[in-house]
Amino acid sequence: MEKTFNRVATVVAHASGRPWAFALCLASVLVWAVSGPVFHYSETWQLVINTGTTIVTFLMVFLIQNTQNRDGAAIQAKLDELIRSGAAKNDFIGIEHLTEAEVEEFRALCVRAKESSERAAVIRHKTTA
Repeated sequence: MEKTFNRVATVVAHASGRPWAFALCLASVLVWAVSGPVFHYSETWQLVINTGTTIVTFLMVFLIQNTQNRDGAAIQAKLDELIRSGAAKNDFIGIEHLTEAEVEEFRALCVRAKESSERAAVIRHKTTA
């Protein structure tokens, strides 16, 4: 079931980002709006667009979230592999699972390392000039 859901979620999320999908939605809203006088702008006429858009939005949230979760996990795995195989600190592998405060500590560590590296570069430049 998970593979089927993932496949459907991927196809729907990809299709929903296409220009023709937007055009179809826009055309639907325009048809609905133009049909207002025919239905005397009744409550049922209003209910059609409200219900339709609510249902589509509700379902799309879960489909798009699924694809975002998988994309994010795949990117994290790729970054972890680059860190593991490169010269970067392995401490950074898996930091996406930490709390916001713990991640902020890592960010501060990176800022300090960058500033230290910049100072060292300035000193090297002054001594070689």
